[in-house]
Amino acid sequence: MRILLIAILAVTLICSSIYIAGQINYPLPKMENPKILVRKKERKLQIFDGEKLIKTYSISLGFAPEGDKEIEGDGKTPEGEFYVFTKNDKSSFFLSLGVSYPNIEDAERGLKQGLITQEEHDEIVKAVNEKSMPPQKTKLGGEIYIHGGGCDSDWTAGCMALKNEEMQEIFDVIEIGTPIKIEP
Repeated sequence: MRILLIAILAVTLICSSIYIAGQINYPLPKMENPKILVRKKERKLQIFDGEKLIKTYSISLGFAPEGDKEIEGDGKTPEGEFYVFTKNDKSSFFLSLGVSYPNIEDAERGLKQGLITQEEHDEIVKAVNEKSMPPQKTKLGGEIYIHGGGCDSDWTAGCMALKNEEMQEIFDVIEIGTPIKIEP
């Protein structure tokens, strides 16, 4: 009987330890090939190392989350392929990673629709080709970030927001130049 009680106690302790360990929020590891994938419909931001999913976070989007960003002030979160162009540790929303919106496809659309000039188009293309900051003050909009501030509802002007502690975790390991893909 005593052996049975000891065995039950041991199994209980092991299972409790496994459960508790599963609840600990471990920091992201250093990655060789980090990538960020945003799935707007699911309100999820995923961190990958190459093809391996490392972690998934809940996010908030712009106040008008349906569809691709088209113009300044539309409240939409852009869709497409981007990269981190800056890390801002003095963000109004805790910490932030700059998303390289507008991209070349946005510039092409903006030029065709008469929203931007040829010069603005060329500046966007040059910035993307150099992996630097695209112009942020065109009629296409700009200043799109992944930042803290919470994720209880879609409240941003087009950015992606996380809980501050999760933003800290991402900020600590994601480098400038990291690819970002934002899906509908």
